[in-house]
Amino acid sequence: MLEFSKKTNTLELAAYKYSLQDIEEANLYRDIYPYTDIPLVAFNHRRVPMQTPENIWITDTTFRDGQQSRTPYTVKQIVDLFEMLHRLSGPKGIVRQTEFFVYTDKDKQALYECMSKGYEFPEATTWIRATKGDFQLIKDIGIKETGILVSCSDYHIFKKLNMTRRQAADHYLGVVKDALAMGIRPRCHLEDITRADIYGFVIPFVNELEQLSIESGIPIKIRACDTMGLGVPYTGVAIPRSVPGIIYGLKHYGNVPSELIEWHGHNDFYKGVANAASAWLYGASAVNCSLLGIGERTGNVPLEAMVFEYAGLRGTSDGMDLSVVTEIAEYFEHELGYDIPPMTPFIGKNFNITRAGIHADGLLKDEEIYNIFDTTKILNRPPSVAVTNLSGLAGIAHWINMNFDLKGNDKIDKKDPLIAAIKIWVDEEFNNGRIIAISDEELEELIEKNAPGKYKKD
Repeated sequence: MLEFSKKTNTLELAAYKYSLQDIEEANLYRDIYPYTDIPLVAFNHRRVPMQTPENIWITDTTFRDGQQSRTPYTVKQIVDLFEMLHRLSGPKGIVRQTEFFVYTDKDKQALYECMSKGYEFPEATTWIRATKGDFQLIKDIGIKETGILVSCSDYHIFKKLNMTRRQAADHYLGVVKDALAMGIRPRCHLEDITRADIYGFVIPFVNELEQLSIESGIPIKIRACDTMGLGVPYTGVAIPRSVPGIIYGLKHYGNVPSELIEWHGHNDFYKGVANAASAWLYGASAVNCSLLGIGERTGNVPLEAMVFEYAGLRGTSDGMDLSVVTEIAEYFEHELGYDIPPMTPFIGKNFNITRAGIHADGLLKDEEIYNIFDTTKILNRPPSVAVTNLSGLAGIAHWINMNFDLKGNDKIDKKDPLIAAIKIWVDEEFNNGRIIAISDEELEELIEKNAPGKYKKD
């Protein structure tokens, strides 16, 4: 039977409608997930069209998933970070939503204070247990959207829930109906989707969700959760590991519009950012991230990374204040005591510092030679150099001014006796065979020895 598709404006076989396969034994995909070995990447060489939505955006889970792997934030810290997310988001709301827990008095207070700001972006949403009491709680608070856990792999359905696929689907549908009855927008978190039977469970279940959405008139959002970071962005990969294939399936066979598809990835195999970008390119409007990528195990997709991915794909930052990224990093380090790995892109201590001697020489001549972009203008992070035998007096003075944030009349000049003393020591090190740059710790110790108490970091 043929049907004319309004999505593609072509005739399509209506036979491609999938029914839930209520199997007796769990399908654990042991051929690609042997567990006793590294997960394998299988190709079927089937290509799906790249269908990037007209509008794409970022959602945040810093105060939900991001709190599950660190000391809980205080109310003040949550409010401060929420304020920064708002400023980063810009007038178009590129950082569109952020989600909260609502179980403790502290959680509720933080949520109330953030909502009292009256900002359109980011919108406050929640993640709750699937109980009527929780639905009433968030309804009373005034929350319009909440996340609901709907684990979709047989690992979870059979092993964790001890249910069949049909029982799990019916249970989930009942919970969603409760949310709809309260007038709350459900966001269904399809947990472990990269180990799920996409066409034997996920798509048929999503079709049932879409029918509920039509009947209620309330949009139901689908969050595709790569819980174990097993997704891959490559063309022609077989599902369930194919990010393009999953997004295509949700759109084309699940009939979910792009604006209701959200990708939530983890970084277990270093593919978090690439997978999130792939989800955008193949049809998901939203990617879910956390600040600094802090989250379960190896973490979530770093929000600051997707901010730059957005600008690179769109050709514009669309009004986002990217300098806030630097403020967020400084807040985590100074206010939260969080150690950011120094090589972390965009926010790490060494991200725009060059240490190779020949690189340092080039950077001092023209920063564009070895700086990835104008980090001073975009991130309020001037590039710097590590001290080597090629740094000279000017390079050492530059390092001190940058390291101790000296400005105006406080800046040290290359003619200062301290600079000369340091250069003598540096030259001696390299004359004795040293080939690597002087470390920050060595320089700080040397400066303290030659000018006790004069230079301190804030």
